[in-house]
Amino acid sequence: MQYTSTRDKSIRVTASQAIAQGISTEGGLFVPCEIPQFSLDKINSMVSMSYIERAKTVLREYLTDFTDEELDYCVSGAYAKGKFSSEKIAPTVNIDGNKNILELWHGPTCAFKDMALQLLPYLMTVSAKKTADGKTIVILVATSGDTGKAALEGFKDVDNTKILVFYPVDGVSPMQKLQMTTQEGGNVAVCAINGNFDDAQSAVKSIFTNDEIKAQLADKNMMFSSANSINWGRLVPQIVYYFSAYCDLLEQGRIALGDEMNVVVPTGNFGNILAAYYAKRMGLPIKYLVCASNSNNVLTDFLHTGKYDKNRKFYTTSSPSMDILISSNLERLLYHLSGDNDKLVSDLMAQLSAKGEYQISSELKNAISEIFDAGFASENEVFDTIKYHFDKYNYLCDTHTAVAVCVYDAFVKSGKSDLPCVIDSTASPYKFSASVLDAVTNGKAEGADEFDMVTKLNELTGAPIPAPLASLKDKKVRFTDVCNKEDMSQMVFKLLDL
Repeated sequence: MQYTSTRDKSIRVTASQAIAQGISTEGGLFVPCEIPQFSLDKINSMVSMSYIERAKTVLREYLTDFTDEELDYCVSGAYAKGKFSSEKIAPTVNIDGNKNILELWHGPTCAFKDMALQLLPYLMTVSAKKTADGKTIVILVATSGDTGKAALEGFKDVDNTKILVFYPVDGVSPMQKLQMTTQEGGNVAVCAINGNFDDAQSAVKSIFTNDEIKAQLADKNMMFSSANSINWGRLVPQIVYYFSAYCDLLEQGRIALGDEMNVVVPTGNFGNILAAYYAKRMGLPIKYLVCASNSNNVLTDFLHTGKYDKNRKFYTTSSPSMDILISSNLERLLYHLSGDNDKLVSDLMAQLSAKGEYQISSELKNAISEIFDAGFASENEVFDTIKYHFDKYNYLCDTHTAVAVCVYDAFVKSGKSDLPCVIDSTASPYKFSASVLDAVTNGKAEGADEFDMVTKLNELTGAPIPAPLASLKDKKVRFTDVCNKEDMSQMVFKLLDL
């Protein structure tokens, strides 16, 4: 399996090179040159497998320069017993008819990012031994909340790595901030920026492609890589859980082999839903991929009109991990559905950088519309959805999941499709306890500190408090730095003590 760049398809690298490097030198994203195909018989053979075996079955097709022993080391280490609070790792829970919730938040940081970021450090370590010549890999991360903590936890004290995380100072929940600023580990550092996630992400991409900065790191035997979903090693593990969810529905008797399902994903950077697209391309019977957005509905508008326009008001919402106006992984979809047109992708990304907008052709827009649907949920709809599903089904979901559930309900009402559906649940409700408590109590929750609200939510709903969040209460804050986006490159050198 070879990989190329969305902006220069003459490039060819191995999986290990793509993972260790993170992003192509000209700023493009690595994509597989071909998509492996799974027959229905092969999918059926996965039903009786554990999550670890399902993961190895899928990843073996993409990580072809990994030996079986290396792949087993990576996957078995990532999903080892005790790391996830569910034995199934990512259980699929039916709450009503065709509505199935794929719970992706049972890992050590209580967010779906653990599904990939428990595995990425293993993949990175093996890849670096093959390609990085003993260099220290500096993992540079921009986060809207969950990626930062999951990456910090995954990479803490991993040999020959350092990890630096930047987050928007007012753009994460109190629990997310506490998770990051109390992070343990000798190779980790965290800094807030004055700005939003898009500011942080744009600055990180700029640093990645800055030849002067890369040369300074090289002098210290260091190289950059990424733990964001721009890194193929972050994205490829996410393909696994869509196959796993389909197998769960087969096992539960909710579908028969070959039946189609729909998938609804609360979407920010477009990585999670893109993984479902790859699963569909591989042969998993998915009819529609429904992209669910919050009030920052740039993707909804794009998928409906073909025009991407980030020149709009930015909203700070109760689902901060989706407060994004530049969805990086959309670049990969545009590459695939344009017939691998790297020149087109380069032009579109240049327009986005220069003008903040671009328009795709009607042909490309129609190709996307055959697969994708989209909708968004307002803040009031998010809160109403949380309360309704708790009151009716005794099922408590977080704000991001509520966005997806709300959009799913509207999608079904539209009459487009009522197939069995898998809805991604991306975080524990306790990561956003203030908003969830307000929703459940109709906004009557009294002001309290974060852990008082966690206790009240538990008393009111009976939903168990995840141990990793409960343990934060007495942890000491280690990181208090704040910088402007223009100063992030200098902050990188400061945090690396260079």
